[in-house]
Amino acid sequence: MKKLTWLLTLLGCFTATNSQAEIVLGNQDKADINVGCLFPLTGRGGLYGEDSKIGIQLALEQLANKTDHYPSLKIIIEDSRSKASRATRLVKELVRDHQTRFICGVVNSSIAWQVAQVAEQENAFFIGTDHASSRMTDTGKRPLYFRVSNNTQQSMLAGAKYIREHFPSSASTPIKISYIGPDYEYGYTMWDDLEHALKQQQVNYEVITTLWPKLYEPNYFTFIQALLEKPTDLIVNAMWGGDLVTFIQQANSAKLFQHARFANFDTGANFEVLAALGEDMPEGLILASRHHNNWPDTAFNQWFVSRFHELSGRYPSYAAEGAYSGIMAIAEAVHLAGVDATNEELQTVLENLVIKLPEDPTGFSSYMDANTHQLQQVISIGTSTKDTSLPPAARLLHNWSVYYPDRRQSH
Repeated sequence: MKKLTWLLTLLGCFTATNSQAEIVLGNQDKADINVGCLFPLTGRGGLYGEDSKIGIQLALEQLANKTDHYPSLKIIIEDSRSKASRATRLVKELVRDHQTRFICGVVNSSIAWQVAQVAEQENAFFIGTDHASSRMTDTGKRPLYFRVSNNTQQSMLAGAKYIREHFPSSASTPIKISYIGPDYEYGYTMWDDLEHALKQQQVNYEVITTLWPKLYEPNYFTFIQALLEKPTDLIVNAMWGGDLVTFIQQANSAKLFQHARFANFDTGANFEVLAALGEDMPEGLILASRHHNNWPDTAFNQWFVSRFHELSGRYPSYAAEGAYSGIMAIAEAVHLAGVDATNEELQTVLENLVIKLPEDPTGFSSYMDANTHQLQQVISIGTSTKDTSLPPAARLLHNWSVYYPDRRQSH
């Protein structure tokens, strides 16, 4: 019954169609800085927007407890409805009508690409909190764009290291890898990043097949059969959200996980997926997420997860910590540069940003790469293991492999 209730709640978040007015958090009157956030609050991605809203509330709680003087923030959250035309129009309205100096959020990578262009035209900073395509930070630096969650390049580099460590190969015996990812920018970028990382890590591998189902595909049996027909050591999956839930359920029926090891190195262990699957989540899958509710085992992460649960009655998806990170990054930058700082001064501060986040293990703080404007973070990969401590999930990750950024290890 608990699993059914969760699934109904999840589907309700995904399929709601009612229009939702803007949400205003923080200082409602005269704030030092206005921030405009774009998240899907309705439709299939509504859960990410709801979790992001609560993550922002937690950031505001933290800022209220700061002993130093931090800027007061007025945060206007708009429903992007996962549509690029609406999101780009909202950017202009937020900057021109609400004098927002910062735009934050955006779940879909294709939409984020367009939002970044419009925000730059409007001379506003765009703090990316959820989308992951490495194209945003690879194809020429955008001076006003900064991302505070893992991108696909980082996730796939950690994945390649994991493969090198756990799937031994030799010059004569390459690792047989099959890949299945969504047929849009995120899926293709993920595969490009994985191949680049495997070569960088000098992994000897052979591509067995690459498959590209449409986003929101309802039936994966043809793709699963294609995977079953060929001998494979590892299937790498790049789906997320409801698509990944559906794929795993159908793969269970087809006994795919008895055919080969299975990995999803970017979003596979998002709590939304673990909760929706419950007992249907197999044990032994190799998974990661941009934030884990049970790792690291620090007081900070425990506070974040438990306080989120107090406010919502459920545990957070990674979108919550991404939105939390975005607001804390904005507040820290304005705190250091000053409320009246120029864009150039704020850019310099953001390029040198060091910030402690719930996902950071003891002895490490996330830090910005000044060249790419991509936050550098520790990525942890584990295997799905029976664990009912965070219901309705029946599996959580354990047996961790932890990967620090290459250039700097701690602060």
